[in-house]
Amino acid sequence: MMRKYETVIFDLDGTLLNTLEDLADAVNYALREMGMPERTIDEVCRFVGNGVRRLMELSVPEGFANPWFEETFTKFKEYYGVHCNDKTKPYDGVLQLLRELKDEGYALAIVSNKLDSAVKELSEIYFEGIVPVAIGEKEGVLKKPAPDTVYKALEELHMPAETAVYVGDSEVDVMTAKNAGLPCISVLWGFRDEAFLRAHGATQFAGVPQEVKRFL
Repeated sequence: MMRKYETVIFDLDGTLLNTLEDLADAVNYALREMGMPERTIDEVCRFVGNGVRRLMELSVPEGFANPWFEETFTKFKEYYGVHCNDKTKPYDGVLQLLRELKDEGYALAIVSNKLDSAVKELSEIYFEGIVPVAIGEKEGVLKKPAPDTVYKALEELHMPAETAVYVGDSEVDVMTAKNAGLPCISVLWGFRDEAFLRAHGATQFAGVPQEVKRFL
């Protein structure tokens, strides 16, 4: 059967891995250490998607205007660097999907707004030998929804953009795909629901990991 795409680029948090509890624990550790009010898991869920600096801006009272913001952010990064895999796990069916795509010859990559070191560590733990390219947020490269990290992944895979599709769970992923000129498959098991995603321009939906394949 003729297939439309040769390359599948995945978001990480909320798409491949359920990282929410570890993120919330790191946020609340930092807030607690600084004597600030903690956040609920639902609040953290709403705050994720635009990188950890934005997550902490929304979590810290008064955000960047708070004179203790940078110290709080540092405590978050230090804690999360050690504890990013305490409760994190792949969503049901994700590993099977990735293995099947690899076996079928698709080029696979992960592009995330999570810190690059954490993206590479988690990718190695869960997807070593399956997903060869994993890129996160780092200095000097614009994060999503800018297309830069998507283009970097395509470059590392040696694949043209015309062969690629982007898979993610958030409005940031919809915008990233659009900015990179890629079609987007929005997953419904992550951090955003279908109504929210539709309101932000999503048009193709996968309810479980295996459904991703029907778009390929």
